[in-house]
Amino acid sequence: MQTNLADWIKDSPQGREADAILRKCVHCGFCLATCPTYNLLGDELDSPRGRIYLMKEMLEGAPVTQLTQLHLDRCLTCRACETTCPSGVEYGKLVDVGRAVVQSRVARSPLDRMRRWVLKSVLPEGPLFGALLGLGRAMKPVLPARLAAKIPARRDAGAWPTARHARRMLLLDGCVQPAIAPSIDAAAARVLDRLGISLVRAIGSGCCGAVVMHLDYQRESLAYAKANIDAWWPQIEAGAEAIVVTASGCATMVKEYGHLLQHDPAYAAKATRISHLAKDLSEVLSAERARLAPAYPPGDGRRVAFHSPCSLQHGQRLLGLVEPLLQDAGFTLTQVPDAHLCCGSAGTYSLLQPEISRRLRDRKVTSLESGTPAVIATANVGCLTHMDPVAAVPVRHWIELIDSRLSAGRG
Repeated sequence: MQTNLADWIKDSPQGREADAILRKCVHCGFCLATCPTYNLLGDELDSPRGRIYLMKEMLEGAPVTQLTQLHLDRCLTCRACETTCPSGVEYGKLVDVGRAVVQSRVARSPLDRMRRWVLKSVLPEGPLFGALLGLGRAMKPVLPARLAAKIPARRDAGAWPTARHARRMLLLDGCVQPAIAPSIDAAAARVLDRLGISLVRAIGSGCCGAVVMHLDYQRESLAYAKANIDAWWPQIEAGAEAIVVTASGCATMVKEYGHLLQHDPAYAAKATRISHLAKDLSEVLSAERARLAPAYPPGDGRRVAFHSPCSLQHGQRLLGLVEPLLQDAGFTLTQVPDAHLCCGSAGTYSLLQPEISRRLRDRKVTSLESGTPAVIATANVGCLTHMDPVAAVPVRHWIELIDSRLSAGRG
């Protein structure tokens, strides 16, 4: 694609990055077939190719309008288009640039600004979110049924093993997951403990910054990234071998710290190292699979439908790692039609685009349940929370299923 970016951006780091990405696009349209919003809405401006045209025109100096904002807002940033693209167009990076420009040039309505500000102020702040969630759970019996259904039930974490091994890995604490499902990180800690690895928390580690980035507060997002780097760095220098992330959406974000902070002289080198050390939990356990498999008791073949989040299969490009781990544990995996499509959670998307998100979720749950599973497993707390209220079977993080099988085998 030929480009002629406007003077106000062409010589900036963002302009040079956008120009390089745009020039890779050859208009082939392969991305349309795998774009959830295009498949649902049928409008090419709600496809990657259409949005690329909108961003190109904007970066070349065309007026930035609310129409551009609307179609970029409707993008899930699922990055299925990147998996499909034969030219290697890094659409996710391009849309970050495009959204930043739109945010600076198109005013949102007072209601939209307030809604985004509230989400930005509450979701990344773990203690505040936890307190509000606790209040919601206490009031659940008197809330309208539709609202009460969205409040996840309390989930017991169980015991967290004492840090006693020479091998140590750091945990990203995250923001909403410790309040919604503390059982996920605790299950990961128990499984890793069985493998001779201590999973430890670092004081000061918190939100990865992804949820704030989704809300177009990009500068604030980088502040969360820097806080995590500062929290982890002393333990990295002391020998921690990896940063384990149990939410695939957060893992995608942490692995991009090096890119996001590449122009920050104080953090660029550290961020690059952090990105190299960041591991999705599935990567860690896959590397230890041979030692883990013999620990399981005989399985009963319980049927599991695995939902691979977009952040796992498209963001991190990690395919086929979780499924063998579940099969080793004795589960039977069901076939899932259209497994590449998004469930509609997508960070804050389910809150900002509820109608589109609901339609994508219902389609995904129908697909997952088509193989009559006893449980749905996923790798991201957002997907879990989004699908669980409407699924006919429980939705769990896959590490919880692994932990339950290992616990069943303890003498």
